[in-house]
Amino acid sequence: MKRPSFQFYPGDWLRDTALRTCSVGARGLWIDMICYMHEGNPYGYLKVNHKVILARNLSIMAGETLEQIEAWLVELEDSGVFQKDESGCIYSRRMVRDEDLRSVRAAGGKKGGNPALKNKNKVNLKTETKDNQKPTPSSSSSSSSSSSSSILKKINKKEKTSRGTRLNNTWIPSADLMEFCKTQRPDLNIKTTADSFVDYWTGLSGAKATKIDWDATFRNWVRSQRKEYSKPKQTAPDFSKMDYSAPEGWN
Repeated sequence: MKRPSFQFYPGDWLRDTALRTCSVGARGLWIDMICYMHEGNPYGYLKVNHKVILARNLSIMAGETLEQIEAWLVELEDSGVFQKDESGCIYSRRMVRDEDLRSVRAAGGKKGGNPALKNKNKVNLKTETKDNQKPTPSSSSSSSSSSSSSILKKINKKEKTSRGTRLNNTWIPSADLMEFCKTQRPDLNIKTTADSFVDYWTGLSGAKATKIDWDATFRNWVRSQRKEYSKPKQTAPDFSKMDYSAPEGWN
């Protein structure tokens, strides 16, 4: 059964450092995305009927231009507000983690707090083989606690592996990234672009300076660079070639 609401903590929203670094427009888009992810399947993913919601879809749904939506998405991703899975689908770490925890608690509450009691015969056979004793309420509670603790550890381990890292000041773009830059933005100087990328991200501190996928961040950096239009070269006039003679009839 789909839940009609979800928990929202105003304090967390207002004190989220990564989110505070984004513009008002980007934050407004993010709260809309959270609502769509609440309706998503799986929960916490930006999907409708298992189909990924793309930037052009968000543009229609939010009533904004595609260029503006893409700019806000770059802001949110660069600040680490959302993550992407292997297929490129956007998801919320917090919503996925909370849903995993809710599932663990729901499973533990169905059969007296112990998910293992779903198969009673298997539990009884195991206890009789070891010490021929029936499980007491305290042992059942202990088993439930152990099972929940084990699952929560797996969730926390998954969360830790998805944490970002800082960019090394010796970072250089790979051959694939250089080819991407040449293809997508042939007007850019790759070395200058890479140097400014490293200088910017190594100069930051805090949560904003960590990313999970630096290659994706660089691709977004390349896409967001403004195009430089070269001005026509101005040359000083050559006065030696100018005709200083008076027009006919002026003498």
